[in-house]
Amino acid sequence: MVKVELLLYLIVALMILRVGGEGASLRIEMTEEELRREADRVMGLPGQPPVEFKQYAGYVTVNETHGRALFYWFFEATKNPHNKPLLLWLNGGPGCSSVGYGEAEELGPFFPQKGKPELKFNPHTWNKAANLLFVESPVGVGFSYTNTSRDLKELGDSITAKDSYAFLVNWLRRFPQFKSHDFYIAGESYAGHYVPQLSELIFDNNKLVPKEDYINFKGFMIGNALMDDETDQRGMIDYAWDHAVISDGLYHDIKTTCNFSVSKPSNSCNTFLDKYFDVYSIIDMYSLYTSTCPDSNFSTTPHHVPVIRGLAPLLFSHFDGWHKRPTGYDPCASDYTEVYMNRPDVQKALHANTTGIPYPWTHCRSDNTTSWGDAPASMLPTLNKLIAGGVRVWVYSGDTDGRIPVTATRYTLKKLGLNIIQDWTPWYTDNKQVGGWTIEYEGLVFVTVRGAGHQVPTFKPKQALQLLAHFLANHSLPSSPY
Repeated sequence: MVKVELLLYLIVALMILRVGGEGASLRIEMTEEELRREADRVMGLPGQPPVEFKQYAGYVTVNETHGRALFYWFFEATKNPHNKPLLLWLNGGPGCSSVGYGEAEELGPFFPQKGKPELKFNPHTWNKAANLLFVESPVGVGFSYTNTSRDLKELGDSITAKDSYAFLVNWLRRFPQFKSHDFYIAGESYAGHYVPQLSELIFDNNKLVPKEDYINFKGFMIGNALMDDETDQRGMIDYAWDHAVISDGLYHDIKTTCNFSVSKPSNSCNTFLDKYFDVYSIIDMYSLYTSTCPDSNFSTTPHHVPVIRGLAPLLFSHFDGWHKRPTGYDPCASDYTEVYMNRPDVQKALHANTTGIPYPWTHCRSDNTTSWGDAPASMLPTLNKLIAGGVRVWVYSGDTDGRIPVTATRYTLKKLGLNIIQDWTPWYTDNKQVGGWTIEYEGLVFVTVRGAGHQVPTFKPKQALQLLAHFLANHSLPSSPY
């Protein structure tokens, strides 16, 4: 296998190519960004199965003055990458890694395994449908860093969107072959803020920027997404009662004492919400019907869960239970990922941690989100603006998630006030099973995924890939068995 260092050296040397005749010579020169792109090429990862597609990883500077840089991992499509769209995936938190969750446990090509140094190839990887880009955002998350420590105390929705936009502009300068491709964004959970906010920034800036920085943005898709404080919180309680998680009495007490439109609960509301969150210390809030991981650093028990504060909804943000990190279908999958990503040989292969970050890689960073600066109570105005602007918007919901449950999403979408074109309709998988239900609104499509938890691609990988393919093609999911 060619060493990355040797490859970079050969490129930097510019490989003067001599041709005959009268001693003429042809000098093949590469731009600075082309050199950086080739330096980012991942020639192979420890334990990686053989693949034919190219992958790249490294850093893109988003603020030269402060020394802020975001870490990315990019996979070309498995086939015909020149004809496939470009898709950016964002996980939420805020403060959680899109590499750790999205790539390594949900929809990327490679999954770490229990007790094995090898990676497992994901047969339902989303780079079967698109060129797939992951970025760890904001700074302080994963391998992304800043040389200005005060940046970590000034994080919030606005700076995250601005840095993500700067990342995209600079990344496309490094990979100009993808500038003309249709561009989409997808994400889950707190990406219900990240994705619409970044989309709005692209939408607005596309009207102002020079041609070379125009992004061919077409639409976005968000799953089990935090979108509106009031409906997200009300929906959590209603879902818990409807799914036999809390008693009739506790449900009544919460509904009669808690005002989901305020930021600070009353003392009596606090008492009842404590009892509500106690339930999720013994079952997985993110997937009601799957097991938790015993004796794990990623267990759902409160003793093992770091609190990520400062995020909407404001009322529930006071409770540790709201901040529990998700687990996947294998409830211990996050353990395997953390071990793998902290291996020095893995970090070297990924061109990661090049500045010697003084802490281990983790899925989520709680210390840099304790003072999260801005989080609008509702993303509905942004959604309405983008829908009116012709941006394609799909919202999906795994229906066994108690964190941002399907009940909350239905309340939220009803608040948008969109006209319904096609009401509650089943959609089918290729084995003639019902995959979930859809509602087609004027300007938005809502999809439920039957039996999926918070991280839909983890629990229903085949259905998630089917959902993505139909979103990218702007085709309705099949409404009858096929």
